[in-house]
Amino acid sequence: MRRLRAWAVLVTISAMAEGRASDSIVLTDAAATEELGARLAGVLAVGDCVALRGALGAGKTTLARGLISAWAGQSEEAPSPTYTLVQTYEGPRGALWHLDLYRLRSPDDVDELGLEEAFSEALCVIEWPERLGARLPARRLDVSLALADQGRVAHLAWWGQDRPIGV
Repeated sequence: MRRLRAWAVLVTISAMAEGRASDSIVLTDAAATEELGARLAGVLAVGDCVALRGALGAGKTTLARGLISAWAGQSEEAPSPTYTLVQTYEGPRGALWHLDLYRLRSPDDVDELGLEEAFSEALCVIEWPERLGARLPARRLDVSLALADQGRVAHLAWWGQDRPIGV
């Protein structure tokens, strides 16, 4: 397990036998959580999907805020889209969709959002991705966050291809 501080370190995710790459990172505070999001923005692209997992208060929106600000190239307020379901942002490399699916009752509830189109035309950052069921893209980066004595622990796993990510 590695530590990510405000000044950050390079973390390379190694390939594993299951066809995914994974690593765990200790995040010492909210600033480190935002820093991880910012570093992820530097290696992600339009067409990628980030599935943010974790309990309420685990830091999903904090990580998303860092990712969104770095993607947009400017500090963004980036409120959680709990009630609107989706918030969109534009950056130099294209669109970013931030979704919070906590209130979804069924995966079919996303039909009106145009999510299938967004998966190919934007970087998608999804809080509560398990609400999508089988609609969640097989090719994605899972970031699971959990509170720990030393702050938070982020477990990153890239599914669908062996893709090392330096963050």
